Amino acid sequence: MNDSKQRPNLPLLGFAAYSGTGKTTLLEALLPMLTESGLRIGVLKHAHHDFDVDKPGKDSYRLRKAGAGQMLISSRKRHVLMTETPEAEADFDYLLTRFDTDKLDLILVEGCKNIAFPKIELHREEVGKPWLYSNDSNIIAIAADTQVESELPQMSINDLESIRDFIINYAKDFNPTSLSCQSKPSKAPAVCCDSFSPAGLSVTQGQEKILDSITTEQLSENVAVESAYGRVLAEDVVSPINVPQNTNSAMDGYAIRGDDLDQEQYHVVAEVFAGHSYDQEIQKGQAVKIMTGAPTPIAGDTVIMREQAVQDGDFVRFPEAKIDVGQNVRMAGEDLSVGQAVFTQGTRIEAPEMGMMASLGFATCPVLRKVKVGIFSTGDEVQAPGTPQQANSIYDSNRFTIIGMLQKLGCEIVDYGIIEDDQKKMTEVLHSAALETDMVLTSGGVSVGDADYIKLALDELGEINFWRINMRPGRPLAYGKIEQTPFFGLPGNPVAVMVSFINFVEPAIRKLQGQTNWTPVKANAIATEQLRSRQGRTEFSRGVFSMNEHGQLEVRTTGKQGSGILRSMSEANCLIEISPSVDTVKVGETVTVIPLQGRI
Repeated sequence: MNDSKQRPNLPLLGFAAYSGTGKTTLLEALLPMLTESGLRIGVLKHAHHDFDVDKPGKDSYRLRKAGAGQMLISSRKRHVLMTETPEAEADFDYLLTRFDTDKLDLILVEGCKNIAFPKIELHREEVGKPWLYSNDSNIIAIAADTQVESELPQMSINDLESIRDFIINYAKDFNPTSLSCQSKPSKAPAVCCDSFSPAGLSVTQGQEKILDSITTEQLSENVAVESAYGRVLAEDVVSPINVPQNTNSAMDGYAIRGDDLDQEQYHVVAEVFAGHSYDQEIQKGQAVKIMTGAPTPIAGDTVIMREQAVQDGDFVRFPEAKIDVGQNVRMAGEDLSVGQAVFTQGTRIEAPEMGMMASLGFATCPVLRKVKVGIFSTGDEVQAPGTPQQANSIYDSNRFTIIGMLQKLGCEIVDYGIIEDDQKKMTEVLHSAALETDMVLTSGGVSVGDADYIKLALDELGEINFWRINMRPGRPLAYGKIEQTPFFGLPGNPVAVMVSFINFVEPAIRKLQGQTNWTPVKANAIATEQLRSRQGRTEFSRGVFSMNEHGQLEVRTTGKQGSGILRSMSEANCLIEISPSVDTVKVGETVTVIPLQGRI
C-alpha cells in the first residue's frame, strides 16, 4: 500500500470514481447514516480546480486577499484555518495530519484516486468509463450498478444501507498497528507469467521473469586501477593500512601537550611540514609549529590554529584561543583502520572508488570480466549508414543506439552487422553469437505480422517466448535462451528500443556483471502539464525534469511522444512513469520520474 508513517493511526477509506459517477451525492447521503451509528467522521475532499471557501466582502476574505498566507478565523461554533499554497498543492499525507484525530473514528476521502490507500470503487455503466479495480490493488470493494467477476465485496451503488454497513465494519475491524487494507479479502494467487492471456505481462512481471532466469558465471581478472572505471568488483576490498597512517594535524597551527594548557607562552622547538615529522617527545612549555597533514609529535595531542596564535621569535602565545584537549587532531585509522572493509563484492567502480583504492596503495583490483554482448539487425529493408539510400529502405539506427547503451554499461560488444531475411543465415549467426557471447540482442521482427525468419531460427535453436508487455512504448518483446545464452528481441521502433532496453536488458546485464540487487533511481516530481495514459498498461513518456524556485522537482514532456520520434529521447533527461492504475495525471499532481543521466 506504500502507506506513509505520517498518516494518522485511524481507519482511512476513499471513494474512487470518475467524474459524473456521483461521489459527492453518495457521500452526502451516507454521512448522516454513518454519524447516526456513532462514528465521528472527518472528510478530505480533493478538487483539481481552484476553489474558495470564503465569501467576497467578508473580513477574512479581505485579509486573505491582502496577503495573509494563513488565515485563522474563529467563532463560538467553529474555527477554520485557510492556508494559501501558491507554490504547490499540499501533500496528501500532510493534509491527513491536519485532522484532530482524537475526535475522529474514521477519515473518508473523496478523490485522490491515484494515491495508494484503501478505497471503494464507485462505478456506473452510463458514465462509460473503464473499471479501476483490475489495475488498482488499493481497491477493497465495489459499489456499482452492475456485477463483475471479482472476489472483492460487491454492493449496489444504490443500496446505501449495504455501503454503510461495509464502512462501519471496515472501521470496526481496523488494526491500529497498521494502515494496510485489513478488510481486504485475500485474492486468488497471482498467476505466473506463462499462464497470462494474450493481454500480456506487466513491466514488473517481465522484469522478474527475466532476472530469475539469469545465472551469473563469476569469472574475474585483475586490472589496473586506472582501467577499472565502470567495472564491478569480484571480491571485497579490505584496507591494508590505517587511513590516516599517523595521528596528524587537521590544520596549520601549533601542537602542544593537552596537559599543559596554562602557559602564557610556549617555546617553539621545531617546524614540521607534511611528509616530515618531529620524532622527539614534546615537553611542557614547548610547542611545535605544524602544517596540515603532518604527524603530531609524541605527547603533542592538541593543535591551536595559526590564526589564533601570536609568534614572537621562538615563542608563541594564544591570547584569544579557547583550547580543548585533543582539538584539531585526526587520529591514525580515523577514516579506515587496518582490516576494515572498504567496498563489497558487486560494487561498480567509479571515480571515488578508484581514488579510494589508490589511496590505500592498490595498483590493481579484482573485477568481474566484461559481459560480452552480441548484437545484429535484421531485415532486407535495413541498410548501413554511409551508403546511398536505396528505395524502400531505412538506415539502421537501432543497432547504434543499442551499442551506445552497451558501451555506457561497460560491455564488450560483438557487432554482427545486418543479417538479411534468410533463415539459414540467421540461424548460423544466432548459433555463433550464442557460443561466443554472454548475451544476444537484436531489434525488430518480434511483433505480430513481422516476417517469420528470426522466429523460425529461434525456434530451431532454443526456447524463446514472444511476449506482449503492457507498456507503451515497447509492447512486443522476445526473451529466452539460445544454447543457454540469454536472448532479447527488442521492438523495432527507435524509442521503444531504448525504453525496452532500460526496463529489461539493463537489469539483466547488471546482474550478469555481478550487481545482483541493482534497482534504478526513481524520484517524485510535480507534473506541469496534463499527462494521459491508458489503464492497464505502464506509460513511459519522455520528459524533462528540473528544480523550481521552491526546491521542488517539476517535470514536463518533450512534446510529441510517438515511438518513432527519436529526437524525443535525445531531448529528454528522464522517463515519466505512469502506473497501470492511472489514466490521467493532472497539472500539480505528483508523478514518478526515472532520471536518464548515466544510463543512455
